[in-house]
Amino acid sequence: MSGQAGPPGQRGTAPPPAPAQRGWLHRLRQRAGRALWPQTLTGRIVAILVAGMLAAQALTGTIWWDMRRGQLLEVPLRVVAARAADTFTLLASLQLPDRGAAVRTLDSAHYRVSLVGDDEAAALAAAAVPADAVPDAAARRMVADVLDRRAGAPVPLHLLSVELRGDGGQSAATGALLTASEPEAHVHLLLGLGAGQWLRLQAREGESGYAVRPYSALADYVLRIYLLRIAVVVAVALLAVRIAMRPLARMARAADALGRDLQSPPLDTRGPREVRQAAQAFNAMQQRIAEGVAERTRFLAAVSHDLRSPITRLRLRAEMLQPESLRTKFRADLQEMESMVTATLDVLRGADTPGPRQSVDIDALVGSLVQDLHESTGVAIAVHGAAQAPLPGYAQSLRRCLQNLLENALRHAGNAAVHIEEAPGLLVVTVRDDGPGIAAAHLPHVLEPFYRAEGSRNADSGGFGLGLAIADAVARAHGGRLQLANRPQGGLDARLELPRGPSARA
Repeated sequence: MSGQAGPPGQRGTAPPPAPAQRGWLHRLRQRAGRALWPQTLTGRIVAILVAGMLAAQALTGTIWWDMRRGQLLEVPLRVVAARAADTFTLLASLQLPDRGAAVRTLDSAHYRVSLVGDDEAAALAAAAVPADAVPDAAARRMVADVLDRRAGAPVPLHLLSVELRGDGGQSAATGALLTASEPEAHVHLLLGLGAGQWLRLQAREGESGYAVRPYSALADYVLRIYLLRIAVVVAVALLAVRIAMRPLARMARAADALGRDLQSPPLDTRGPREVRQAAQAFNAMQQRIAEGVAERTRFLAAVSHDLRSPITRLRLRAEMLQPESLRTKFRADLQEMESMVTATLDVLRGADTPGPRQSVDIDALVGSLVQDLHESTGVAIAVHGAAQAPLPGYAQSLRRCLQNLLENALRHAGNAAVHIEEAPGLLVVTVRDDGPGIAAAHLPHVLEPFYRAEGSRNADSGGFGLGLAIADAVARAHGGRLQLANRPQGGLDARLELPRGPSARA
């Protein structure tokens, strides 16, 4: 039955590839597609335009092919038609018995001449010929014009076939049309002599000394029709895409600047209608985001600030509580509430850097901060390296940022060291400790406000989870970033990168 498997060795449908093989083939096709398909919008537009131009040129190239074939056929066809007209005139002037001898005299290897009757001529005219040897209307008109002009009167004509062949007699359809040095026209025709007799001619004729130069023509065709057009299309496409993509690039830069600073300058609304509409929508979005963030910040700041008054009143009333143990507990709770309110206000002010930038001496700022922490904690903090030049920034915010990083290290590791180094376009300040570090699962979240990695930090002294969030806000307000990484030998590196060049927020 058809549904049963055949015996081994029997021809049938190949089994489907195994899942692992299908996955490997799928990945290979994906890699090949990514390698061939450009990954940029500019590259894709250029590739589409070039592919479309090549497809269109492949279709219109048939016009050049026909013109080239017609040029190579013109000289041989005219020569054959002229000789055929002379032969026809000669034989037409002879009596029927004398024509046979004249035909034998004219017959040669390249110019076969014979006489046939009406029946044989009709059979030859009705016989099928190769499709690529069928003469077109232009060839018929050319032969008929030469015959009629040289014979002095219309000549009955059957042009059976006209075929262009290359060197060695191979067909021009295989490429000989472009590469043959001495192409030949093979012509087969019948001329009516009257009285039931036809002159059959089978002639081979070349270019008669005409310089064909096939490789020159081929090179000229490929160079001008393909290479130069591709170069022009690529150049025009790159220019057009560059002009068209300029607003998109400007919008991308504005979106990046918006991510660092909500108060970045709005987009320019000049340009085409679509660009103006996109820029206006982007500016409106930026304004709504800035207003929403400002409103939320004002609300939280007002609530946090207003909480200080009841906390102060509760602190005063707590002094009248009895016994002392209860009063001590109330004091601790109120102190924790006040510390949380203060930390919340610090988060809200973390990215708020009012006033103009000023040149900040990082070495002096770090030195004074280390000295203050040493006096308050008794821990000596080593400083390695130095800044090559002052950094444009906000001194108060930077001090708060570095203080939070150092206090975080002292709280959880009991030690800290500061490393200052210069990188291309960056000033890098690294606060390093020898503590337990942060678990890998917590690293992506420790910069979030109120997030505490209790699994790896001391829960009794973990703070409110705002110190690193404030430091990260200050770094972003300066156009930089804060990165945390565990050291292989133990401890944590808090790497603060502050840009010196145009990437810094103006």
